[in-house]
Amino acid sequence: MALGDLGEIRPVTRPSTAELIAEELRSAIVRGALAPGAQLGEAELAARFEVSRGPLREAMQRLISEGLLYSIRNRGIFVTELTFDDVVDIYRSRWVIEGGALDMVLDGRREQTWKALGPAIEEMRAAAERQDAAGVSDGDRRFHEILVASAESPRLVRAARTLLVETRMCLGALQTTYPDLHVQVDEHVVLREAIRSADRNEARRLLDEHLHDTVDRLRDLSTDDGTVPVPAAK
Repeated sequence: MALGDLGEIRPVTRPSTAELIAEELRSAIVRGALAPGAQLGEAELAARFEVSRGPLREAMQRLISEGLLYSIRNRGIFVTELTFDDVVDIYRSRWVIEGGALDMVLDGRREQTWKALGPAIEEMRAAAERQDAAGVSDGDRRFHEILVASAESPRLVRAARTLLVETRMCLGALQTTYPDLHVQVDEHVVLREAIRSADRNEARRLLDEHLHDTVDRLRDLSTDDGTVPVPAAK
């Protein structure tokens, strides 16, 4: 095709089969349906998705590149097990990305971001009322996705995506550290209000404390071998 003919190309909006499979597997890992350390059987998964092994392998390679799966030569592909060192690395990376996003939001998108975060807060609050710890964690992740997206930086969103999926794996373990789920909700309510009206230093301090508090809670849960337990899906 000549360079001048590129104007005839139209965007492809329909996701590929591999993309759809990757999203299903990603969701299963987040929910705990595929537990850390679990081996993924190609034949079983291909039969379940009713696809050939080609798009399945492409999907799994995507998740390997995201760090959610890993491959052992001559043994197979497994769900990543997070160690406490991984947790520290995840949250340090989030501190950089979300701190940058927050700075961009505070430069002129305060009110829009405050409004956009409302549904995530309500999702968390409703889940807390019905004692649904997993639902609170889903709302937690959604809150931080919206915060990063509100910076209107596609690159920050891409950088944050895998970190937030890995974080949701960690949050499953946090279900046992909040004696009252409303405490987890309240932390986000305070941060949301700070985004709307607090000065820059105070808003950043609250975000920093929130991220560091999670690391401290997970430190207390880490096992002797350094891994962080993630409850299986119910």
